[in-house]
Amino acid sequence: MDVTGPMHGPSSRVNPQHQMLMTAHDSLPGPVRYNDDAVYMPLQSSTQWDSLAHVFYNGEGYNGRGIDTVGVVSGVSANSITALRRHAVGRGVLLDLPRFYDRATLEPGDCIQAEDLEACAQAQGVDVGEGDWVLVRTGQMAQHRDAGSWGDYAGGSAPGLGVSAADFLCSRRVAGVASDTWGLEALPYETADLLSPLHIILLVNAGVYIGEMWDLDDLAEDCAEDKVFEFFLAAPPLPITGAVASPINPIAIK
Repeated sequence: MDVTGPMHGPSSRVNPQHQMLMTAHDSLPGPVRYNDDAVYMPLQSSTQWDSLAHVFYNGEGYNGRGIDTVGVVSGVSANSITALRRHAVGRGVLLDLPRFYDRATLEPGDCIQAEDLEACAQAQGVDVGEGDWVLVRTGQMAQHRDAGSWGDYAGGSAPGLGVSAADFLCSRRVAGVASDTWGLEALPYETADLLSPLHIILLVNAGVYIGEMWDLDDLAEDCAEDKVFEFFLAAPPLPITGAVASPINPIAIK
């Protein structure tokens, strides 16, 4: 979380801005001196969860909540990120698509469909079930890291989940799905006349949480080494009242 992060795209999101409010150089003289600091950041500018209030379709959000639940100052009064504060823990499963296809990374625009997720899980010897947190690696974050530049990572063409991935995820009643890309879905979208079709399916209709910009590379290396692709995942959000997203520091424990 710093000014060198990936938020260089055309959206209103910027990278986190860290500032010292007080330093030991400036505090009152004496034997005890202190430092204080602050940060300004859009809540979706780093590794994060989308709440179920992030997206509305035809005026409705999850469970039929209308846009009247959104306050310009107060934020959302229903489905905010605080609903996840005690629940973002449980069994995590990694689906490492590049390794499954014996590639360094998936390419921009590659759509991961239901059959890809099913085949990858089967090859890894792991079952995805109710309440699981599914982590899908595409390799895109590692690709930009190796290149030494974020480039168009934020909003540019990207590998990601296709619309039919919802068939795999929803039929198994997963709690959430996260990936190492900026927007989870393959870009360009499969639906030329509709933005974020999978966000609509998962957030608005199915109540499945979405995580983005997760750094999965160390976890993927560990899973590839011991052939164990399941773990305990702890990824609670900051309980910011009325917020539609939250930065997180997810931990996988094996």
